[in-house]
Amino acid sequence: MSIRVVRLGSDREKSEGLRVGTVRRPPRGVRKERLSAENWYDVWLPQLAPSAELVKEAQSASTDAAWNAFKRKYRAEMATPDNARLLAFLAAASHQMDFAVGCYCADEDHCHRSILRELLRENGASLR
Repeated sequence: MSIRVVRLGSDREKSEGLRVGTVRRPPRGVRKERLSAENWYDVWLPQLAPSAELVKEAQSASTDAAWNAFKRKYRAEMATPDNARLLAFLAAASHQMDFAVGCYCADEDHCHRSILRELLRENGASLR
């Protein structure tokens, strides 16, 4: 059992399981009934996305210093009690079932999901 970190909208792996969208907004132009069928996500958890302000900061982070500043701020958002409990739950669930978490960004290295992967690992998640 484990968590897979994926790009939303990509083809699903055979044993991926439930796909969780960790994005601020649903994909444009996709009807709610089609989100799962079109490989976006089955469950939406915008709580795990950066705040709208931080999304803009991440998108404009063109230097290592700017990206590191974003990373610190996103980690601070995820350290709030509600988000910390959600991360702990996902980490624990990863030992009982297969599922995936993801975002739309093409480059995981410049996406909050790379940090989410670190946070899940730090919480003891089983990652693929």
